[in-house]
Amino acid sequence: MTVVRRPDIVCISSIDWDFIWQGHQEIMSRLAAEGHRVLFVENTGVRPPRLSDLPRLRHRLTNWRRGTKGFREERPNLFVQSPLVLPLPYSRVARWVNRMVMVRGLNRWMRAIGFSRPIVWTFLPTPLAREVIAALDPALTVYYCIDDLASSSPEARRIAASERQLFRDADLVFVTSEKLRARAAEDSERVHLFPFGVNLAAFEQVRTEDAPIPEDLAALPRPVAGYVGGLHQWVDQDLLAAVAERLPDVSFALVGPAQVDVSRLARLPNVHLLGQRAHAEVPRYVKGFDVGLVPYRITEYTANVYPTKLNEYLVMGTPVVATDLAEIRRFNAEHGDVVSIGTTPDEYAAAIRRAIAGAPAAEVARRIEVAESNSWERRLDAMRTLIDEALTVREASRPDWEGRLRRLYSGARRRTVEGLAALLVAYLLVFHTPLVWWLASPLTVTAPPQPADAIVVFAGGVGESGRAGGGFQERVTQAVELYKAGYAPRVVFSSGFVFTMREAEVMRAVAEANGVPRDAIVLEERAANTYENVAFTQDILEARGWRRILLVSSPYHMRRALLTWRHVAPGTEVVPAPVPESQFYARDGWGISLEQIRGLIHEYAAIPYYWWRGWL
Repeated sequence: MTVVRRPDIVCISSIDWDFIWQGHQEIMSRLAAEGHRVLFVENTGVRPPRLSDLPRLRHRLTNWRRGTKGFREERPNLFVQSPLVLPLPYSRVARWVNRMVMVRGLNRWMRAIGFSRPIVWTFLPTPLAREVIAALDPALTVYYCIDDLASSSPEARRIAASERQLFRDADLVFVTSEKLRARAAEDSERVHLFPFGVNLAAFEQVRTEDAPIPEDLAALPRPVAGYVGGLHQWVDQDLLAAVAERLPDVSFALVGPAQVDVSRLARLPNVHLLGQRAHAEVPRYVKGFDVGLVPYRITEYTANVYPTKLNEYLVMGTPVVATDLAEIRRFNAEHGDVVSIGTTPDEYAAAIRRAIAGAPAAEVARRIEVAESNSWERRLDAMRTLIDEALTVREASRPDWEGRLRRLYSGARRRTVEGLAALLVAYLLVFHTPLVWWLASPLTVTAPPQPADAIVVFAGGVGESGRAGGGFQERVTQAVELYKAGYAPRVVFSSGFVFTMREAEVMRAVAEANGVPRDAIVLEERAANTYENVAFTQDILEARGWRRILLVSSPYHMRRALLTWRHVAPGTEVVPAPVPESQFYARDGWGISLEQIRGLIHEYAAIPYYWWRGWL
């Protein structure tokens, strides 16, 4: 018997696999269980990262290391890629680099596993996602538009033009709300409305069997008004707090991770933040709710949102109270007024009171019937039918091999031209603009000289050319001028480098020749790096009771030296007095040399290295 293999699928996701379980994971898990081989590519971003994204970036690195070159098998037929990309989604140079890295990795993985001309199912409409799709030459492209990403944050607004192009390019466009359907229809005739569904089997099993509700929920005073999902910026905390204050006898159970500050809710005695729970546990929590809540703010973004939790509440027969979302109004128009709506705290509280009072058995059965009509099984059956039809049409109109080969060569030429253009732009930016000097400016620290116990000079080429003896003359000159100006009565030269003679002794000779008395000079001749410069010099200062120094070194070495001194001897006051003009870092206009770039990179790289060594 011939076994027909189902088409392979590459899913370009807008969330990570380990994020809160949503339609992304549900759809791809079901397709994998049906025999499709699925590669789930985790989110590559729609905006530049923020400090709050650091935990997610660390998690991405961990996931990348868990797999082989970022790929891992999550379950039978379902693989996950955790790509490492430059987090600049709208930079042409970053996009060019990311596309090369991602396409090369995807092609190698697909060859290794035997993927052939997959369907690409994308939730992400970024320029990078579109370029990856084009490079994969898919059998079919499906764009599932589930959010108005352009309105999710100011940085993401730049995604709008790319999304419109994807609407035009995709073979099929699925959307989750009527407003998204209307917007997509401006650019595509292949748009179909598919709100997220509900895992009917999982919820019905909990509803019909004697499954206990979780202990933390069972311990709360009843009645319970519950919410499942992330506590994100779109949850109306002001509304929830006001309603909770109006209903002190009702326990408000919020099940999901806090993604924003929820301290206001946490302070209320009848609001209980239960935190994130495993996806498999969600049905048992919903079973324990007397009323389910959809408390979203009314914004441009939520005007496009279809709440997934809506059917999860209804399939349990649980009454639902929501804010006046456009999709809730459409849902009621389609299914009858099965969801109560509150637009003010008083209306919302009153709706909860009515819901808690109970309903006839027929009304409970109606809720369940509505949810069953919105199951994932029905959604995917309809989606599959459209995909099969589109594949048939696509195969019938597939161009001959000659035309395809010409396009491949044309694409290769275009990529070559783009690559050369990117290299030219990078060259001009680095060598013919002040960009590198601007990036290096945080390394420089200087302050007006002031009276001190000693002038300390670091030499040995540290922070400059890396060559013994590089730049010591200009530093000695700076120290002599400070000494003659009367800022300090002593000079300490620190260098353990030896070329023809010991560098510290040469520095002393130059200083003496310029009028500094020999008895005013102290030598430190062991240091081979900045940490030793600081540590050995600090021993000299402590032995003599000196507490304030003027530090002379290269301008771009000063940040590292100060950080090291702050760690080694925070009680010593260090006044930065770098040489005013460094011969090594001399520049002609905006120009910079490769040796200067290496020196600056050395300084930036040294700071995390010193931190890792525990030196700063």
